[in-house]
Amino acid sequence: MESPEDRYIRLHSTAADEALFWVERQTNIRSHYPQMLTGPVQGRLLTMLVEMTGAKRILEIGTFTGYSTICLARGLNGNGHVDTLEINDELEGLIREGWERAGVSDCITLHITDARKFLASATEQYDFVYIDANKREYCDYYEGVLPLLSQGGIILADDVLMGGKVYDDPPSGDRQTSGLVEFNERVSRDERVETVILPIRDGLSIIRKKL
Repeated sequence: MESPEDRYIRLHSTAADEALFWVERQTNIRSHYPQMLTGPVQGRLLTMLVEMTGAKRILEIGTFTGYSTICLARGLNGNGHVDTLEINDELEGLIREGWERAGVSDCITLHITDARKFLASATEQYDFVYIDANKREYCDYYEGVLPLLSQGGIILADDVLMGGKVYDDPPSGDRQTSGLVEFNERVSRDERVETVILPIRDGLSIIRKKL
């Protein structure tokens, strides 16, 4: 259920276009967890951050139905590229159709794979990484990504507030929340980076690798 605040923010932010509306509709029809969709406000922020940073090589961990991938790809300037990782091969048809409708297929490579396995063998350098996958594995993703991230590069980690569960006293003991509590603590104490958490939707952490 959209809160009055979220509705106000959405109505006063640049609207999504028809391709993104199509992905949103199809996600609600064809997926089991449509609430996982990035959505128009956060999607617009992704596009703007890619544009502002001038990122050329992007890694996305957790494609889902491809909405956020479209938003990332639209921020690219020139010959940039997005590598995106998704473990659920049943979503591939929906993902690729959405990209075609948005006109971004040529600058995206979809990897149907386990993210930790991909990171263990990856050698590509990335300017920008978006993490929105299994919350229990965020620390593994973070440690796998950081060596691949260019100096001054950006990591965005989604859902880091987990509906307030991470700051409950005591925090919820479920594995997803425990993974995020550990992730947030690790990043905040890591001298290799600087970070800030924005209270957008379920919490978005912006992490910058120090020069």
